[in-house]
Amino acid sequence: MNEVDFEIYLRPTRFIDSDNPKIIACANQVTQTGKSDKEKCIDLFYWVRDYMLYDPHHIILLPEAISASHTLEKGRGYCVEKSLLLCALGRVHKIPSRLGFSIVRNHLSTQKFIDMLGSDKFVFHGYNEFWLEGKWVKCTPAFNKSLCEKFGVAPLEFDGEHDSIFHEYSDGKKYMEYLHEYGQFDDLPFDLFVHELKTHYPHLFEGGNMITLT
Repeated sequence: MNEVDFEIYLRPTRFIDSDNPKIIACANQVTQTGKSDKEKCIDLFYWVRDYMLYDPHHIILLPEAISASHTLEKGRGYCVEKSLLLCALGRVHKIPSRLGFSIVRNHLSTQKFIDMLGSDKFVFHGYNEFWLEGKWVKCTPAFNKSLCEKFGVAPLEFDGEHDSIFHEYSDGKKYMEYLHEYGQFDDLPFDLFVHELKTHYPHLFEGGNMITLT
């Protein structure tokens, strides 16, 4: 990959506002400049994983309500929001960082949540990729450690060398199944994101652009 290709994964974007002063301050507080890129990404991953609580219950599908800095201010977010934040923090440290999106089936999800979605498929699940030591490495910061402990599954770990994606099985039980990959992006493809949610969960849009699952 040449230098021009890397540039799109280093610059601030509409939703990955890595030039926001609060994002810059946070990135520099979470990890130190003297560390290697791999060490920095490990620090950033664990901070976003555990200090930004996973919250899929309030999703506002308006562009002005979605960004890395919004997620930082809230202190919580769903997988897409947490991935935006982790991507922004990586870009502050000049580490090529991008987004990936999938459709997954969570076999350990509660029946109540499945009933609210009207499906056992989780559409547009967000994760991250960092360019480290000559390759893209995946990591998934969505589920914080305390949430994993509540549901009896091991939290995802990240060593900066191996892909960190959801396990197919947990304690012998089927856990997460990856059904479809949308690909990798330098920013949130907002129109595609909303289109896919409306296609798979049309009943959630009866009240407008805010999805509330309680």
